[in-house]
Amino acid sequence: MLGVMRKYKQSIVIKVVFVVIVLSFIGTIFLVWGKGGSDGRGGKSYAATVNGTKISLDEFQKSYYRTRGLYEQIYGRSLTPELEKQMGIKKLTIDTLIDNVLILDEAKKMGVKVNKDQVAAEIAKIPAFQKNGAFDFGVYQQTLKVNRITPKDFEESQEQEMVLQKTRNKIKESATVTDAEVKEAFKKQNDKVNLAYVSFSPADVKGSVKLTDQELTSYLQEHQNDFKTPEQVSVAYTVVNPAQAAAKVSVTADEVQTYYQKNIDRYQGKGGILPFAEVKDKATADAQKQKAAKEAYEKAAEAVNKFKANGDLDGAAAALGGKVEKTAFFTAKAPAAALAGENEVVARAFALKQGELGGPVETAKGIYLVKVLDKKPAAVPPLAQIKGAVEAKAVEVKAADLAKKKAEEALQQLSKGGAAKETGSFGFAPTGVVPAIGTSPELMEAAFTLNAPNQAAKQPFKVGERWYAVALKSRTEAPLTELAKDSGSIKAALLPKKQQEALDKWVKGLREKAKIDINPMVLQD
Repeated sequence: MLGVMRKYKQSIVIKVVFVVIVLSFIGTIFLVWGKGGSDGRGGKSYAATVNGTKISLDEFQKSYYRTRGLYEQIYGRSLTPELEKQMGIKKLTIDTLIDNVLILDEAKKMGVKVNKDQVAAEIAKIPAFQKNGAFDFGVYQQTLKVNRITPKDFEESQEQEMVLQKTRNKIKESATVTDAEVKEAFKKQNDKVNLAYVSFSPADVKGSVKLTDQELTSYLQEHQNDFKTPEQVSVAYTVVNPAQAAAKVSVTADEVQTYYQKNIDRYQGKGGILPFAEVKDKATADAQKQKAAKEAYEKAAEAVNKFKANGDLDGAAAALGGKVEKTAFFTAKAPAAALAGENEVVARAFALKQGELGGPVETAKGIYLVKVLDKKPAAVPPLAQIKGAVEAKAVEVKAADLAKKKAEEALQQLSKGGAAKETGSFGFAPTGVVPAIGTSPELMEAAFTLNAPNQAAKQPFKVGERWYAVALKSRTEAPLTELAKDSGSIKAALLPKKQQEALDKWVKGLREKAKIDINPMVLQD
């Protein structure tokens, strides 16, 4: 089948990511190593190098958009730039490409291969290439052609993915679940524990926190952005209202007709587009408003150009027949009352230098010319002026640290049988809900590793705003009579995790030994 496919080879390299095939064949990563040229900006001409093997910038981009597309399938419109950055999609992409280079290199050493028949059989399974449940060469050819991919390129990518998967599976197959691990899992599922616990919240210890002026000064220096006053400006401005001049503007019959044709969608009735004769008066008024707005904007631009050199807003306002208004200092987030809602005007004000005349800025209220009278840069006030605010923040942070420290100290007391509250007996819950404490999967896991009375956890756990120190009060062990019967299902449930851990450890080892150079440009937002 592959031979037949190659008869229809095209010379086009993959240029777009196509959702149909990706959804049917998630994970195919066609690496075009060593094909990258200059990035056109004098920077590195590759996305990364792995032991001397190059991953091209072009391939990174294709893989990135493929990965991002898959996340968009999941998150839809909620995949904002902030969420994408938080999820680290670019780093995930380059890491995946690097891992694949390393795995394929190891595959060669391990002698892992797939033959043409295996590749053909795998392609035949892809629903996107099937018709009535069976592979159809015509559908295959057309699908690739529409997405500008040659059969040869796709087959190579498929072969590569199969080698990758086969190698991963080979590593996973080395993972085993021991009898001890089965027994431990059985006990976790069937035993019940009762925990002794002590907890501390920042509010509990806040009263004992005392900070010196030196500590407050240090905190302020380390957290300056939290206390900076925002940049402020005061401006003078004049605004021209084109609507006032619209009645004085004349338009010809041709201008009205042209306006009607260009904006015909505005003139619709119940039966569709209204004929010009029926809306002539409205079209005339609309054309006058548009012409007046255009002329007013042009005059405002001329005034700015004429008076900008000297920053003469008064002269510009006089030329436009307007008056100059002034504001007190305001910030970008809290503009002067007269400019409330005029976001473009406010943004222009903060973009201008002191004494500079700017505009025109057209808004729904009119056309503005703006001059910055004075500017106050963002600054950190002296400690004496904001001591209360700094102290409140610093105490909050110190109290949180102190609450954790007290919980760490409490672990030692609990290990000696110190006084504490009890959760009551409970079984393992995958949700992590611990009676009397709250939801903490980490605490739940730790609880069922404790075996001896008074044995304390290795560390405290934060649940909500509180830090909890826990120790085992008692453990009720389930009889092991059912262990033999359940061991098979337990082992089957544990194996996938063990296999993934084995693969992750193996890949991590490859990365630690490899020489990897990542182009910083590919991780930029």
